[in-house]
Amino acid sequence: MDVDCLPFKKTGYFSQLICDYLDNKEELRPFFNRFPDKKGFQGQIEEKAQQFQQANRDILYQSLNQQYEGFAITKQTQNHIKQLKEPITFTVTTGHQLNLFTGPLYFLYKIVSTINLAKQLKKEYPRYNFVPVYWMATEDHDFDEINYFNYAGRKIQLNKEASGAVGHLSTEGLAEVYNTFATELGTSRNATALKELFVKAYVDHTNLTDATRYLANALFGDYGLVIVDGDDVDLKRLLIPYAKKDIFETLPFTKVNETIATLKGVSDAYGIQVNPREINYFYLSEGVRERIIEKDERYHVNDTAVSWSKSELLLELDEHPERFSPNVIARPLYQEVILPNLCYIGGGGEIAYWLELKAMFEAMEVAFPILLLRNSALVITKKQCDKLKRLELKVEDLFLKQNNFINRKIREISNIDIDFSPQKKLLEDQFKFLYDLAEQTDASFIGAVKAQEVKQKKGLDRLEKRLLRAQKHKLRDHVNRMTEIQNELFPGQSLQERNQNFSELYLERGAALIPELLDALDPLHLEFSVLSY
Repeated sequence: MDVDCLPFKKTGYFSQLICDYLDNKEELRPFFNRFPDKKGFQGQIEEKAQQFQQANRDILYQSLNQQYEGFAITKQTQNHIKQLKEPITFTVTTGHQLNLFTGPLYFLYKIVSTINLAKQLKKEYPRYNFVPVYWMATEDHDFDEINYFNYAGRKIQLNKEASGAVGHLSTEGLAEVYNTFATELGTSRNATALKELFVKAYVDHTNLTDATRYLANALFGDYGLVIVDGDDVDLKRLLIPYAKKDIFETLPFTKVNETIATLKGVSDAYGIQVNPREINYFYLSEGVRERIIEKDERYHVNDTAVSWSKSELLLELDEHPERFSPNVIARPLYQEVILPNLCYIGGGGEIAYWLELKAMFEAMEVAFPILLLRNSALVITKKQCDKLKRLELKVEDLFLKQNNFINRKIREISNIDIDFSPQKKLLEDQFKFLYDLAEQTDASFIGAVKAQEVKQKKGLDRLEKRLLRAQKHKLRDHVNRMTEIQNELFPGQSLQERNQNFSELYLERGAALIPELLDALDPLHLEFSVLSY
């Protein structure tokens, strides 16, 4: 693959907050611990080594062995799990929902970033071990967000009623989804491999947790990826003291709200990603994941008849920690409590909400990880590269909103000049003379001059737009071809990685796809990647 790069701020698809973070702006430094560079990782290793307890390592090791029971584990992953018992071993972590057949393409980019960063850290700090971790969001209950993937412009979906944690859900009905997908794929060698992967993941396993573990392991097991399911009684037992501070002292609610207020004060352009609740835990049972709320000195499971006194809830938490599920505010803390983690790798939205959490971590006395924006990429096939060359298009042009993209290119390729800027400048010079004249004779005349200037400029704008429309019509074949290639690479006028499933690239590249991505993407090169064959 050929690799070109584009600053994130020039793509138009990333928030001001994220762009400022990548620029390591001074104003944002109170909201993160260390920047993702060589100096930052050295300090993070030292801090985590002092804080993380061997007892937590032992529990993590035991839980992972139980979670992998019945799965064909690669030698590389097995070695990484063993290394996690050692005090010189640290993790690099990403997380994602259990999207059907990985969902959008960026699922791969998250894990590729994680594996590559672990490799780079090993080269930089050879006396330590670094393990890439994928945290499965098995306890999420937003089934509608994960029950489909897009293939060749078509939404392939599992239609069923569902409630509770998605990881518990049965894979019943996915054989029918497979039949739909298989019909679309064709009969090539790579299509056959995709069909086999889908069947082994979703038809041969009984729930979405096991299906997703199999799938991620099949794609990345050879690189030693360790897959963690937080829905685990022994791991959650480590969370109990922190859950108590959340539920009974509302510590995260106070600290995160203070941070949000401070962040808003830095810039009006920084939107708030998530807001904390007074209690940031759900109650988890069969088919149910509902918020815990306090009302009238009792603790209730929202929309159910379940409630406790404070002493009863303390007992429930101590005896059944597996029934308490952290929300988006508490889940990052849970992750850092049970993992010897140095860095969290996430998308723009994830990094934005992590930036709200540092004060909460400090109050809980848990090391705040380095935050790294995952690799983002646009992959352009050879056929698409050829189209771009014939149309004399630059890749950066494609990131423009479609109307701006077409207007700019029409101006470039038109055999007449559709830019009336010189005429407007000439008009302004002429009116400058009239303004001077008005000031020397009758100042009340200035308003009339201004009105006439505005009228004539609007007239030029209308003429320019009419001429542009006429040229679009004249060059409509060229416009259609430009629109077509932009729609291919930016489906739904969005980034390819947020829409397209990896299967479309796999059909073309086959088993070479992931090694090619691993070779092409550098997690510490903080720019948007354009990959072309």
